[in-house]
Amino acid sequence: MTDGDEQPPGRTTDGDEPRPAVDAADASADKVSAADASADSAEVDAAVETIAPAPAAASLPHPVAVPAPYPVPLAQVGEQTRAVRKRRRWPLWIALGLVLGLVAGAVPGVLLRGSTPDAAGRSAAKSDPGTAAQRRLGERMLALLDRQATALVGADRAGFLAIAEPAARPVLSRRYAALRALRVTVWRPAADGVPEAADGQPGQWRQTITVGYCFVAPDCAPSTVKLDARWRLVGEEPRLTALEPSGADPAGVRPWQANDLAVTVGKRVVVATTPAQRSKLPGLLAQAEAAARVADRYAVGDARPDRYLVYYAGKAEWRRWYGGGRPKWTAGYAVGVGGGRHDVVLNAQTLTPDGVDDLLRHELTHAASLPDRGYADRADWWLVEGLAEYAGADGQPVHRYEGLTEVRDLLRGGWSGRLEAVAPEADASDSRVGGAYGVGYLAVRHLVDRYGEQRMLDFYRAVVHERKPPAQAADEVLGDPWSMLHDECVAYVRAVVG
Repeated sequence: MTDGDEQPPGRTTDGDEPRPAVDAADASADKVSAADASADSAEVDAAVETIAPAPAAASLPHPVAVPAPYPVPLAQVGEQTRAVRKRRRWPLWIALGLVLGLVAGAVPGVLLRGSTPDAAGRSAAKSDPGTAAQRRLGERMLALLDRQATALVGADRAGFLAIAEPAARPVLSRRYAALRALRVTVWRPAADGVPEAADGQPGQWRQTITVGYCFVAPDCAPSTVKLDARWRLVGEEPRLTALEPSGADPAGVRPWQANDLAVTVGKRVVVATTPAQRSKLPGLLAQAEAAARVADRYAVGDARPDRYLVYYAGKAEWRRWYGGGRPKWTAGYAVGVGGGRHDVVLNAQTLTPDGVDDLLRHELTHAASLPDRGYADRADWWLVEGLAEYAGADGQPVHRYEGLTEVRDLLRGGWSGRLEAVAPEADASDSRVGGAYGVGYLAVRHLVDRYGEQRMLDFYRAVVHERKPPAQAADEVLGDPWSMLHDECVAYVRAVVG
């Protein structure tokens, strides 16, 4: 399932429980000592690092996305969800398709304002150039942010804080610790336009910036995040008063903007959670590393992801990170953050121990195989989800796939028999959703059995990345007419479930 939402260990859900409200205890559960927060230098592979809490005031409210119709535009943030069981999959599946719907309603904010970066990795300002005085002030502000960026990457905490007013430094100090714990290697600010005077606040200015950033890998294609910078002029010198999440960023508030984190780094995966959940990290890292080895096989393009980033969310964090607002039955999701990267978030409240491995394989496969900004056509849903389900099954015999009963019910319940029409609606029943995912899995399984994994992936790339119609892709890649292959796939589905 593309971009999946998961749930906490040791608990099963069928998606019928009401969503609990976030209370003050949740918001404060993850606080750690200042001594923990300063341990930036202890950055070694697979070492757990804790960062200090970012207070709630540091986060701006982010509008909750609402379902939008398919298809999912390529220019959107890619998110999808999938649930775990006792009824381990079906609720998650619904969430997955629903998040694709959410993506369709977002704006393309994970790229540098939609403009082309120059050789320094900056993007040209898109807004009105403003007055000469505004432009000069913006240049001074950007120079200060560049100085701060150099200090961040160079592990110079004092330099990072030096551009800020004293009142802003506690929040920025915690932000610094979070980013250092995640091993920030690139932090490249660019102004989205000229600064604007804050209404009714003489000497106060505001500015939206887009930051390109990398974790662990020093030479990655940067992900991006929008931030709202607040400034106060002291004479002619701008002083930073706040650097906050921007409501213009469709991906929402990132975990490192909102919370304390404990972080562990492996060879292929970075796993982060709140300090209250840090005991989960060793097991999660081992499972995620194993899932990454599977997902790497399904990377589409010139290179596999440099690192997979997985966040394990407690109750309050699940409602806050990346905008929150996920359906109550979702177990996990992956969200596009630019640079060809998708962050994966697991829901600690609903994830069952036996659902972690296949969920991670599924979601990391989405991160490895999806285009940077989602896929374009709902008719391709069966192929996108079928590949992730195939990876999640990890070579198990077809008869052991858990969704066969739901597939049988779908075949008996009036499905048209067309793969392009199998994607479930947002309000579909658990059984309908499970059956749809099962159809996708079995169709991809048949293509693999007939042509092998590599040619199936070539077909996937032609359809999902290059946006070719299946008829054209089948002819060019597989050498057979799609009309015949489609009917073979459906016949295989019917034969498996009898």
